[in-house]
Amino acid sequence: MFRKLWTKQIAAATVMAVALSGCSFGAGTGDGQNEQSTLRVMFYDEGSFFEQYGMLFSALYPDVDIEVVSTQNMYTDEVTDYNEATMTFIEEKKPDIVMLSQEQYKTMAADGKLYELDSVMEKEKYDTEGLIPGLLDYMRELGGGKVYGLAPSFYSQVLFYNKALFDKYQIDYPTDKMSWNEVISLARRFPTEGEPNERVYGLKMGYNEELFDMAGMLASADGVNYVNASQKLMTIDSDAWKNAFQTALDAIESNVLYFESMSHGAMAEGQATTYEDYLLRDPFVSGRLAMAIGDSNYVNQIEQAAGNDRVKDKVVQDWDLVTAPVGMQNPDQSNMMQFHNLLAISADSPNKEAAWQFLQYVTGDEYARVKSKSNNYNGLPVRTQYIKDEEGRNYAAFYALKPSTFDSYKDFDKLPENFWMEFRTAASGELQKVKDGNLSLDEALQLLQVKGQQLLDKEEPPAGDGGNAGAENAASSGESSP
Repeated sequence: MFRKLWTKQIAAATVMAVALSGCSFGAGTGDGQNEQSTLRVMFYDEGSFFEQYGMLFSALYPDVDIEVVSTQNMYTDEVTDYNEATMTFIEEKKPDIVMLSQEQYKTMAADGKLYELDSVMEKEKYDTEGLIPGLLDYMRELGGGKVYGLAPSFYSQVLFYNKALFDKYQIDYPTDKMSWNEVISLARRFPTEGEPNERVYGLKMGYNEELFDMAGMLASADGVNYVNASQKLMTIDSDAWKNAFQTALDAIESNVLYFESMSHGAMAEGQATTYEDYLLRDPFVSGRLAMAIGDSNYVNQIEQAAGNDRVKDKVVQDWDLVTAPVGMQNPDQSNMMQFHNLLAISADSPNKEAAWQFLQYVTGDEYARVKSKSNNYNGLPVRTQYIKDEEGRNYAAFYALKPSTFDSYKDFDKLPENFWMEFRTAASGELQKVKDGNLSLDEALQLLQVKGQQLLDKEEPPAGDGGNAGAENAASSGESSP
C-alpha cells in the first residue's frame, strides 16, 4: 500500500515539476535553470529530513542537490548556551537554509543575517491567502515588521468536548475563545461522585497536577512570568499570580479534574492488562470525560480505538472541539500553538533561488495536500484547506487563535546556576502548606518572592563550572507545558 501511495505521489510531483519548470526567481534570465545546484539545509539529521521533506522535493526539483547539515553534534554535555552554539554552528557551516527557534529567528532577523521574503512572495505571487491566519503575522512580529522565514507545519492544542455528556447533564457546550476561568467553571458543573475508574470527570489537565504547574499554565496564557530573568527580579507576588494560584487551587479542590497520573496509576496496578484496556485508558476516549486539552494526535487516539471491533461501542462517538482556553488579557492568542521548524534563508546564501523554491514548496499547496494524508505526528500543515474533518467538526479551532510570542523561559540562561530547581523545590513546599490549610496564599507568595530574590542575588559561579545548566534543562524539558 505504501508503495502504491508513493508511486502516486511521485507521479503528481512529476506533473507539478513540468508545470513549474518555467518558474523564475529574482531578476535572472533563467539561463542556468538546468544546471545542478547544491542546497545546504540545516536540520536534525539527514534521515528525518528526507522522510519529512527531501524525497518529495527532490522529485519535484531534480536539479537541486540537497546536502543536509546535521545539528546532532551540536548537542553535547559541554554546551550550556544553545543559542550561542547555534549561531556558531551557522557561521561555521554556512547553510543556505537555517532552522531556528523563536528567539534565534528574532535575533538573526534583527542582526540582518536573514533574507527578507516579503518582496519575493509578492514577485513570485506566493499564495498567502491559503495560509493559517497567524503565520505571517507571527513571523512579522518576531522579524520587526518583515517576514524572514516560514514554517511548513504547526502544533496546536484545542479543547475537545463530549457532546453526549453535556446533553446528559443539560450543560451548555463550550465555545471558542473561552477563558480558563470559564472552562474550569463549566467543568465544575459535572458530578464528582463515583469510583475513580467509573465516574465522570469535568476536565483533563494533562501532567499539570502540581499547583505550581497549573497556576503557571494559567498565568502564561496572559503572558505573565514569575521572574524577570533579564533583570533578575522576582515577580510572583502579584495580583495576576494570586488569581492564577487561586483559580488552580479551587479547581484542584473541586475534584472535577483528571490528570495523566491517574491513568498511569491504573495501568501500574494491573487494571489495564490488554490492548483493548490500553485503547480505553483515556477517560475521554471511553466516554467518561467532559473536556480534554489535546492536539491532532488526540484525534488519532480516538480513531484508533473506534477502529477496534472489540471496543468501538465503548468509544466516545459524539464529540467536537473548540479553541484552547485563553487568558483574560489575550483572548485572541494561544500559548498552546507553536510553529514547527522556523525555516529561513541566510542573507549571505549564494543559492537563494533554490532556497526559495524549497521554502515555497514545503509551505505550499501540493506539499500540504500530500502530508494531510499522513497521521500528522509532525504537526498540521500550514494550509487551512487541508485541516478539515469529514464529519464537519470544528477543526478550524486548531488555527482560529493567533500564536502567542510570549516565552516563559526567555533569558533563563542568564539566571544563576540551579535557580529553577531550587526555586521549584521551595515553591512546592510552601504551596503544599497552602493546600493543607496551614498557610494563606498571600503569605506563601510573599515568602516565595523573598526566597526567589535571594536565589537570584546569589553570586555567579565561575566560568566553566556548568553555569546555567539547570535553567537550560528547565527550558528544554517544558515542565509547565499542558
